Amino acid sequence: MHKLCALFYSDALLWEELPVLKSIEKKLDSRRTQLVLGVLCMMSISSPQYVWALFTKPLGAQLGVGLAELQVTFSILIVLQTFFSPFQGFLVDKFGPKNLLSLGAVLTGLSWVLASQADSITMLYLSYGLLGGLGTGIVYIGVVGQVVKWFPDRRGFVVGMVAAGYGVGAILTIFPISRSLADHGHQDTLWWFGCALGTLGLLFAQGLRSPAKKLAEESIELSGVGPSVMLRTPVFWLLFVMMSMMSTSGLMVISQMGAIAKDYQVADAMVWGMAALPLALTIDRLTNGLTRPFFGWVSDRWGRENTMFIAFSLEAVAMFAWISTIDSPVLFVILSGVVFIGWGEIFSLFPSTLTDTFGPKHATTNYGFLYMAQGVGSIIGGPVAAMVHTSTGSWIPVFALMIILDVLAAGLALWVLKPLRKNLAAYSHLPMKLPNQR
Repeated sequence: MHKLCALFYSDALLWEELPVLKSIEKKLDSRRTQLVLGVLCMMSISSPQYVWALFTKPLGAQLGVGLAELQVTFSILIVLQTFFSPFQGFLVDKFGPKNLLSLGAVLTGLSWVLASQADSITMLYLSYGLLGGLGTGIVYIGVVGQVVKWFPDRRGFVVGMVAAGYGVGAILTIFPISRSLADHGHQDTLWWFGCALGTLGLLFAQGLRSPAKKLAEESIELSGVGPSVMLRTPVFWLLFVMMSMMSTSGLMVISQMGAIAKDYQVADAMVWGMAALPLALTIDRLTNGLTRPFFGWVSDRWGRENTMFIAFSLEAVAMFAWISTIDSPVLFVILSGVVFIGWGEIFSLFPSTLTDTFGPKHATTNYGFLYMAQGVGSIIGGPVAAMVHTSTGSWIPVFALMIILDVLAAGLALWVLKPLRKNLAAYSHLPMKLPNQR
């Protein structure tokens, strides 16, 4: 028996020494490989949020519920994705990304599989909302925490890249899902796409590695403070309020796009040979994704707050132009994409600003607390916006509120956040200089 165990052990060691396996392991330890895998993981979990508008009509008809009640599903998805993120980030920091992100991918796929069998609004809340929120939250927070540690020199750009994966991932599914809904109905669509996306996410997660080993080899030690210090600073709470404001406007458009298009009678209008709603959703995903690495790159060079002011102001202008011309199918498609150019970058600017300020050591857990602002935005932009529309019979008050929030966030970035971050250097317990202020 001892000889058999020894033989097995020696064979295992020889297997580990195989040149092919060593080469694969070396490639996985490459930060470029980790960035690519992070982007792919994000793409696999983006559809629950970004194609929700395609499911609202068939789900509402099947379950016999109104828009405001149905949009609670979307809010649960985002709230669960965000409000548990500090705990999820702590688990990823403690146990590593591979196992936790594998679990997140499986939960995401399972949420759609179970939603396909939902015969009540409560079941939809528990499946698409609760399980989907927990699954996507684990993956999102885990990937962002990964890249800010692997790339301390280009945080804005790389966070933008993985956030772009989340923003554009649904491009690959919008038209297939739209066709599947027309040909097979929403139940079969949820089932098959849930299985496919969950499996892909699980496979991509297997290659993820913590940077701890690589950093140790290069004698680099991560510095930074944890939530116990961060939560006592005004800078964090200002960032939280600003991210809540900006999350609200974008999530309102994402969750209400189908209803807005229907009310203005542009959903099925043909634009460049395609139906306006799925075309707009596709263009939105593209601009929503491309803006993230672009503005992240800009902020690495021009400063975080300066970039925030430009981007947030752009969204306010785009929202005004969009609602002013929204009954034109062509402008509905084009300007919805411009809106997302000014919105999607929040997912590169806020986490990179947070990590600049409080350090990379606890980056995943720290961003988990800030990411909860997305949950606040989902409540105001989802059911609250739907109720405002229902009570007033118009989308104009909803858009007016979104534009006001955008303008306030832009002003806060330049005239409040910027001086506060400069003064934060006086805090002796904070390890970071603030290199991205200009």
